[in-house]
Amino acid sequence: MADTGKLLDDCFLHDRDRLRHHEALDILRERLSPVAGTTRIPLEETFGRILAEEIVANRDVPQADNSAVDGYAFRFTDHDPAGGFFRLEQRIAAGHPSATEIGPWGAARIFTGAIMPPGCDTVAMQEDCELHDQDGQSFVIVPAGLKPGANCRKAGEDVVAGTVLLHPGHLLRPQDVAAIASTGQAQVLVYEKLKIGLLSTGDEIRRPGTDLDAGEVYDSNHFLLRSLTETLPVEIEDLGVLKDDAAFIEETLSNASERCDVLLTTGGASRGEEDHILTTLDRLGKRHMWQLAIKPGRPMMFGQIGSCVFLGLPGNPVAAMVCFLLYARPVLSVLGGGPFLEARRFQVPADFSVPRKKTDRREFYRGILASDETGRTIARKFERDGSGLITGLREADGLIEVPEEATSVERGSLVDFLPF
Repeated sequence: MADTGKLLDDCFLHDRDRLRHHEALDILRERLSPVAGTTRIPLEETFGRILAEEIVANRDVPQADNSAVDGYAFRFTDHDPAGGFFRLEQRIAAGHPSATEIGPWGAARIFTGAIMPPGCDTVAMQEDCELHDQDGQSFVIVPAGLKPGANCRKAGEDVVAGTVLLHPGHLLRPQDVAAIASTGQAQVLVYEKLKIGLLSTGDEIRRPGTDLDAGEVYDSNHFLLRSLTETLPVEIEDLGVLKDDAAFIEETLSNASERCDVLLTTGGASRGEEDHILTTLDRLGKRHMWQLAIKPGRPMMFGQIGSCVFLGLPGNPVAAMVCFLLYARPVLSVLGGGPFLEARRFQVPADFSVPRKKTDRREFYRGILASDETGRTIARKFERDGSGLITGLREADGLIEVPEEATSVERGSLVDFLPF
């Protein structure tokens, strides 16, 4: 449950009739803080969780010089640049170090990961060497051309003791979990999963698996939001489809706000007689309707019921997904202890044109990456702009972003591409 001491009472308040994209991001970035608590969990459960402590290497990784290959370890100062014979003195396997120093012109049969014997600093790969027996003594013929330290991994080559590997707020990936394991740490402090209540509203909304009557539609937005939200470490409570009944909606939101950190929905934010979300939020807490200077996704509802954040996304699927990626995902990440996940972008040439575009509005087109005849990556625009077309989301690789000041898009010009 949210920590009421960390959530500002008016974190979504603003004094503009219409917010530009960067202004909305600035408000969210500046006013939100983590609300999730922390818990220490086993390392094997940390993938996809948000780190709540600094991870410092308490040892060198690797801890000692060791062989990077199966081969023969020797002292490089004994090595003739033209190649030569070394007397085999030891056999060293991984996990079985030797404390005996190799003598002059001596070598050790060594295997990958085994600690280098005292005095040795170079390894010749076994496939480059020849074995030879003479008078009961085994020798290895080492090839010419080896450099000092060849095929030897030095202590601390990966990580030096005392190095800060990871900082609080980091979303742990498989490679991060591996790095923590290499230090020997078995328990990790992470943020607790953010508790999200997902709800849909409307007498016309039905979940898949039931038959539709005239005027009814399937609740695709619930599954869109659930899938998007599950890209973060969250616990989701499905609050179902709320019928258009003011008393029922108020009771549901009031109860859910006491056990959830965030309530998330789409649509139902207008002032129609059967749209009760907005008026209920006004009665139970605080509501801030944002008019955003973007297309699609202009209307968004941000609010609070006590310490519970309320996010009301637009009802059309395209606008809902765009607003989730641009605004809701960063909000959820920060509330859960993570970074502000602003969308990444790179520039590609446009393989389309837009003759006229309204200024003072940032537009996001569904974009498809392709290659032109030279092999260069280009961006194509999904041909239809309707905000209710899930097909555009399914076929697109990301969003094409066109800034407020642009009046058109010319074919061949560079555009910002935001990959999904």
